[in-house]
Order: sequence, then C-alpha cells, then structure tokens
Amino acid sequence: MAYMKTRIAGILAATSLVAGAANAGDVEVLHWWTSGGEAAALNVLKQDLESQGIGWQDMPVAGGGGEQAMTVLRARVTAGNAPTAVQMLGFDILDWAKEGALADLNEIAAQEGWDAVVPEALQAFARHDGKWISAPVNVHSTNWVWANKAVLDANGISVPQTWDEFVAAVEKLAAAGVTPIAQGGQAWQEATVFDAAVMSAGGPEFYKSAFIDLDEGALGSDTMKEAFDRMAFIRANVDENFSGRDWNLATAMVINGEAGFQMMGDWAKGEFLNAGKVPGTDFLCFRFPGTQEQVTFNADQFAMFDQGGMVSKEQAALASAILSPSFQSAFNVVKGSVPARTDVSDEAFDACGKQGMKDLAAAASSGNLFGSMAHGHAAPASVKNAVYDVVTAHFNGEYDSATAVEELVDAVSIAK
Repeated sequence: MAYMKTRIAGILAATSLVAGAANAGDVEVLHWWTSGGEAAALNVLKQDLESQGIGWQDMPVAGGGGEQAMTVLRARVTAGNAPTAVQMLGFDILDWAKEGALADLNEIAAQEGWDAVVPEALQAFARHDGKWISAPVNVHSTNWVWANKAVLDANGISVPQTWDEFVAAVEKLAAAGVTPIAQGGQAWQEATVFDAAVMSAGGPEFYKSAFIDLDEGALGSDTMKEAFDRMAFIRANVDENFSGRDWNLATAMVINGEAGFQMMGDWAKGEFLNAGKVPGTDFLCFRFPGTQEQVTFNADQFAMFDQGGMVSKEQAALASAILSPSFQSAFNVVKGSVPARTDVSDEAFDACGKQGMKDLAAAASSGNLFGSMAHGHAAPASVKNAVYDVVTAHFNGEYDSATAVEELVDAVSIAK
C-alpha cells in the first residue's frame, strides 16, 4: 500500500505541469493521442470546440495502448481532481460507470438520436444501467496489415491472401535482406498481432470461444498452439531492435521502406497520410491473411466525468461535437478509423477508409464483428492483462508454444 501511495504521488507530481482544474468555459481532456497522425486528427476536434468559444486544455499521456493514461486517470480521481473528459476503451468505460464516476449523457443523446445511429456493438460500451455515459468517436479495426508497395513490387510480392502466402512473402523479403515485419516490443502491440493470429488460425467461432466466452477447451487447444506458432514465426522475422519500440516508429519503418509489413490497427494509416503517402500508390492495406471476412474492433470513446451531478455546458458541447456527422467524417478521414455512426457518407474517405467502412458493415450484418481482446473489447481488464503477460513472455522466448498454451489456460482461469 505504501508503494502504491508513493507511485500515485509520483504520477501526480509528474503531471502537475499539465494537469489541474479546467478554467471556466474550457474542457480538460486526458488522452493518449500523441503521434503525428493522431495529433492531427485530434486538432479537428479542438478547432470544432474553439469555433463554439470553448477552450481546450490538453492533457496528453504518451503510450499507444492507453495503459499509462489510465494510471494517471486513477491518480487524478483519487486526488479528487477528475478531468472533464477522458479517452477510454471498452471495459474501462464500464468499470468507471460502475463506480458512479461518469456523467449521464441521456439528455443530449435523446436530443440528437444517438440510439438510432450508433451500432449496438459500440452501445454495449457507451451505455450503462440505461444511461449513455460516453460519446463514441470512431471504430478502429485491428486486424489490418500495412505494406510498403515499392518494397513488395521490387521483390515480386502480391498481397497475400492466406497464411501460407504470407509466410512465403516474408521469407522472400528475408532472403532479399529486407526486414520483413516492423514490430514494436510492447505488450499491447504483441497482443494486437495475437488477436489476428488467433482469428486466422481458428476462425470466428474459435475466437469467440477463446476470448469472449473464455472457454478452457478453446484456450488449451491445438488450435491455440497453432496461433502461438504463428506468433513465433512473426517474432523470427522482426528485427532485433524491436524491444520497447513505439507503434508509430514501427509504422515509420514501413513508410521509409525499411520493412515490408506491419500488423497494426487502422490508426497506422494516419501516420502514412501524415507523411504524405497515398493508399494504393505508396502503401497497401489488407486484412491479416485468413481474417478477410472478420473484423476485430475497438472504439475510442470520450467518457464525461461527473462534475457535481450535472453535465456541464462544455461537456454537452464536446459530446455533441463528437457525434456530429460532419466531425465524424472529418476526424476519421484524418485518424484512419471509420465513423461511429452508421449514417455518415464514405465520400470523403480514401480507398482504405472506404474498404474499412465496407468491411465493418459487412461484418456487422454477418455476425463477424468481434471486440478486440487486445484492446479491451472482448474481456475485462484482468483477463486482458493476463493474456498480455503470456503473449509477451512467449514472444520474448520465455515459453515455447506448447508451454504458452498451458500458461494461457492457467492465467485466464486465475483472472476470471
């Protein structure tokens, strides 16, 4: 307990220069959108609010998966100084709602008809106990592969459709002296790839059994061992300097032609666009081989923290701005994601964006839309973190695939 108090105090001290109560008429927003493409997207929201006379007090906390941001948030709330709004994912939103910490957005939701335009899969995390408690910004799908087109063309590689074709492409790049796969050595990044490896190895029903139902038979199966074997192949084709690398630096390796592929969510596209690259010309986007009919997703949302029993004028304006069709289009065009509303036109989106919107609609209608385990939309945080530990240990060579399966079963059993 003494350690935890010291840690919280340290976090508060470290963030004191950027944290604090927002001035009247401002919104203080805690988020982890700190890369170039993410910052450019966030600026769309800042400008929207500034046009309404509402100031933006920025509180960025670096860390692509949001874990550091959630630690800082807990410290702020413990100190009685909650931000106005916080970027959140999945079960984290519901956990805070259960604590009674989030404001009731039902009035603004009813006025603007959110029920009719926000997909049910997102509402599962945006509503609690009959109340809207967050405003969905986007839908990210996580089972994408990004490729440098010039690198692939130079080596006679076409877009792989199956795992075997992907293996052949990777081996061809390795033989040519090109780093086949750009990867960042962080637990959430490894888990993002593992999501796709599990879906690829076992298909949608297996993914659901393992990560949503947490079925011990699925978790301990030969199919799960195959997923770990695929992770081992990926690890064998990552450069040796991957440890600790941020996701956007891995994306930059693909942008700069230093690597052929990156497996990462569609936020990676924002980095390509921010670098002036054009889809289909400079880079390619396609689903992780074997998952073409499925979409694993997360959805960034902004939860509004209770500021004394009432939703403030600034919070209502922020929520309204986030769900407006014009913002949903403008923001997601820049961010790389797709709108959280079903009624937004794809006219302004590039080829990858149009494909993402098409894939999302098809997956939702066919029952192939699944929350991402890696991004807190399949199972609660305790389970997610247990999976992280096993996947990272395997990726770093602590376990072989058979041992990783055994450890996964045990870890999830304890975490449930």
